[in-house]
Amino acid sequence: MLLSSRAIRWTITTSAAALTLGLAACGGQSDAPTASSGGGASPVVTENVTLSGAGATFPAPLYQRWFSDFNKTNPSVTVSYQSVGSGAGVNQFKAGTVDFGASDVPLKDEDAKAIARGALQLPLTAGSIVFAYNLPEATAPIKLSRQAQADIFLGKITKWNDPAIAKANPDLKLPDAAINVVYRSDGSGTTGVFTQYLSAMSSEWKEKVGEGKTVNWPVGTGAKGNEGITAQVQQNKGSIGYIEYGYARENGIPFATLENKSGKFIAPSDESAKATLASAELPDSLVAKIVDPEGDDVYPIVTYTWLLAYKTYDDPNKVKALKAILDYTLGEGQKVSPELGYISLPENVTAKVKAAAEVISSK
Repeated sequence: MLLSSRAIRWTITTSAAALTLGLAACGGQSDAPTASSGGGASPVVTENVTLSGAGATFPAPLYQRWFSDFNKTNPSVTVSYQSVGSGAGVNQFKAGTVDFGASDVPLKDEDAKAIARGALQLPLTAGSIVFAYNLPEATAPIKLSRQAQADIFLGKITKWNDPAIAKANPDLKLPDAAINVVYRSDGSGTTGVFTQYLSAMSSEWKEKVGEGKTVNWPVGTGAKGNEGITAQVQQNKGSIGYIEYGYARENGIPFATLENKSGKFIAPSDESAKATLASAELPDSLVAKIVDPEGDDVYPIVTYTWLLAYKTYDDPNKVKALKAILDYTLGEGQKVSPELGYISLPENVTAKVKAAAEVISSK
């Protein structure tokens, strides 16, 4: 199976150059925009402004859609976003070489405090991470127990008909075929979230591998970005990897139903992801790690993804443009999130994020 047009577009874009879209905003003396910036609205800033960003691949398709829709009525602000992975994006943000970053894992406290211009971590959306696989013999979604989830990536389960998988799937005829694990080769927030979950769920994983944006994988083949894992899984029968739900859904890749902490097998969906978000209140810091959540209906691997912004900028026009973009993404932009497999944030969350963004100012 080949990648969809969206995945192909992002593979080309992220491997060669930044995604650059003309965006705009228009008139007014206040730093804060007063009108929606989406299609059909008036632009908010008339000055020519260039913003550069880099980071997570996880939200990249949604960012692409947001920027494209914003561009329809805002043609004078240029935004260049490099989908290079959370690790590289955080490094560029810390170095001050971009106007904003993006990460699926929050900044460490010491890193945030070390940024002289101040740092804001703004969750703009959330999504699920799935076990995506290529196994044509499976005529229904495969169920993976908690043991199987960890043991596959530990290299302890090597065949698809292993008893630990077969027990949870009595109605499926699983082949005596090798499991080919695919993992992220780049510094990745998705990897951070995934390994954080495995560490919370499996003491053996925590002891032998642990969590982080990069880890020493016990088994498997590396691929760069959600796009790279998607391509590897699609092209190699018997493969399994972890990717964002929207990538799997868009490309027609089967994904597993996972046993959660309550012992229930839950498929990733908008409803199960919202149940997961509801299980953990977002604090005033806007940093919430949802690890192995409680609840019968929750999908176990869900994360916010954060846009990283500075509290102060030298150029007041960049402040106007950035606030206009944030105003759109936290308003009209949320309506398109479910179309791409992301979660539209509840109003109480977007209100908190908008309030936090108000402190962004020029020197």
